[in-house]
Amino acid sequence: MPDSELISFKDMCARFDVTPRTLRYYEYIELLSPHREGRSRFYGAREVARMKLILRGRRFGFSLEDIRQWLLIYGEKGTQEQSRVWIRLADRQLEVLAQQRDELETSIADLRQLRDEIAQILDRLPEDAQKK
Repeated sequence: MPDSELISFKDMCARFDVTPRTLRYYEYIELLSPHREGRSRFYGAREVARMKLILRGRRFGFSLEDIRQWLLIYGEKGTQEQSRVWIRLADRQLEVLAQQRDELETSIADLRQLRDEIAQILDRLPEDAQKK
């Protein structure tokens, strides 16, 4: 996307499969700063790149505030510091995701065991009792 090419609010929503409310909210919390012409909003390459980072961060489970703070670092301290902070955030989030995975695996195992126990009870019942 050339720097001079701007996309409309509607096209930005369609490109990233987000609602207008989401896009307006990201602007409100200063994740995005579209160019304004009257009431219209237009997004350039910078905003498109930021939107990609926002959605990727959300997919990894980062809070919008974490993402906002991380994006601010680039403007204040540059790429190197932003990368250092990213590594710390990523390490923290990897721990959170690993814990969630462990909890999910435990829940799956517990549910599977309970399901198997109930199935065994049903299998031991006389056929006419199973119909009731």
